[in-house]
Amino acid sequence: MLTARSSGLVATMPIPDKIAAANKINEFLRGVVTNAGLRLKYRITVDPSLPDERDWERPEILVEFAGPDSTLVLERGAELLRSIELLAIEMLRLPGNEHEKISFDCMNHRSMRIEELRLAATVAAEKVRKTGAPYKFAPMSSRERRIVHLALRDEADLRTESEGEGMRRCLVVYPKDYRSAGTARRSMR
Repeated sequence: MLTARSSGLVATMPIPDKIAAANKINEFLRGVVTNAGLRLKYRITVDPSLPDERDWERPEILVEFAGPDSTLVLERGAELLRSIELLAIEMLRLPGNEHEKISFDCMNHRSMRIEELRLAATVAAEKVRKTGAPYKFAPMSSRERRIVHLALRDEADLRTESEGEGMRRCLVVYPKDYRSAGTARRSMR
C-alpha cells in the first residue's frame, strides 16, 4: 500500500522521485517476502507524518512490517529488518549520507529503540556527571550514535564523540573539559 502526503520539511537532498523509489522498494519486498516464505505484510508511506520533536530522523519513505513472522524479523536486535533495509538502500543507490531518507520498522521496534537510546543517553550523562569519567557505549550503527549525540546536544557540561572504526565504532560521553592522559601528554610536547 502506497500513501503520500505533502511535507512542509525541506530536506537537503531529497530522493528525486519518491513514488518511483517506493515502487522499486515494493517490487523488491514482494520478492523477498514471497521467496523467503515470510508471513508478513508491509505498508510503504511516502513523506510520512512524524512528530515535530523527532529531529533525529525524518525519512522520506517509511516501510512498516507486521504479521505472524514479525518476531523473526526482530530477532537478534532486528538484524533481518536492518539487513532488508540496507539491501533496499543499496538497490536505490543512495549515498551513505542519504541512508536516513529510508526507514524500515516492524511492530514499532524503531520508536522503542530510539526511546531506549535516549534513556541510555540520560543514564550515561548522569554517570559522567557523578564520576567525572567518560562513559563508552557498546558499538552501534551511525543512526543509533546520531540519536545519542542529539539526545545529549543541549547538555552544556558534556560532549560526545564517536570513536573506533567500522563495526566497532562507538560513542563516548565526556565531561566538557575532560582531557585523557594521552591528550595531556600530546599537548605538553
